[in-house]
Amino acid sequence: MDVARLTREQARRIAVRAQLLDAERPTDLLEVVRQLTLLQLDPTAAVAPSADLVAWSRLGSSYQTSHLKAGLEHHRTLFEFNALIRPIEDLPLYLADADQYPSYPASRAWFEANASFRDDLLARLAADGPLLSKDLPDTSVVPWPSTGWTNNRNVTQMLEFLVLRGEVAIVGRQGRQRVFDVASRAYPADLPTLSSAEAKRLRDERRLRALGIARATGTAVPIEPAVVGDSGVPAVVEGVEGEWRVDPGQLELADEEFRGRTALLSPFDRLVHDRKRALELFDYEYTLEMYKPAAQRRWGYFALPVLHGDRLVGKVDAKADRKAGVFRVEAIHEDVRFTRPIRAAVQAELDDLAAWLGLHAVHVIG
Repeated sequence: MDVARLTREQARRIAVRAQLLDAERPTDLLEVVRQLTLLQLDPTAAVAPSADLVAWSRLGSSYQTSHLKAGLEHHRTLFEFNALIRPIEDLPLYLADADQYPSYPASRAWFEANASFRDDLLARLAADGPLLSKDLPDTSVVPWPSTGWTNNRNVTQMLEFLVLRGEVAIVGRQGRQRVFDVASRAYPADLPTLSSAEAKRLRDERRLRALGIARATGTAVPIEPAVVGDSGVPAVVEGVEGEWRVDPGQLELADEEFRGRTALLSPFDRLVHDRKRALELFDYEYTLEMYKPAAQRRWGYFALPVLHGDRLVGKVDAKADRKAGVFRVEAIHEDVRFTRPIRAAVQAELDDLAAWLGLHAVHVIG
């Protein structure tokens, strides 16, 4: 197979287009999730929960959080699985290896020792579900051993495994608490069954289509791999060592006119989630600093990456102060000197984000 040769600019534009961050905005949440393959659930809401912030950055203020709830709980076009939201048609890609869970020997031993506990939970859900975990009985024979937050949380841990096995589904949320039901009531009955190999191939292809350009192997990224195996077309990027894989559909657009826009991104956004890729293609350094002591932060607790056209140009240290009713911007860090058009575009995005959050003002500190 011929190797595609790309400039850094072409590679960046491929990545931006694939992530639906060019000037042609999508208009539908399901369209967004299908292309991105996932929205990551994270409880941090310094500005807004990441899943909502990612959706807003694509759809703009036409997006409402009720749209996500409707897709998950009413239309069932989306499903929650392993702290990610995905389109329901992708479910077979993640249940192909369901019988292998739990995969670690110690976890497997605990699961098998608690066969009667598993049966009790499934029977209760079948009879009375949907239910919260606190409403389910703990009839475990062997307690879940852990030094972390799951220590002795037997119901929660068993439910986690049953979701991964496709026997239980998360069908909604009450606040931050998940609502569970038997999968047979929640999932479509006519979804195809895939082999493990076929599911992996399709996952790699879907991931590459979402990223546009990625490494075949390499970077370990939390939650979702950033590698795509041998899917797509081999490529090299001018000035960057090593080989990449590029989505064929995006490669066809590499020489077409690119129309970009300005966007404020979640720190968990897929455009920047692989920090090494962001550095190689965008010359952009980023670290999520919420876990660092305040004195050690360079950019802020939940700094929002700033995209302008095909460049990542800065970070915005911001926080939604809901009690005061304002959106506070502590600092705007310029990785490159902002021109007047960039500054105006960033301010417009900040104004739009504040309005979407239902806050009345943007306060810039300092």
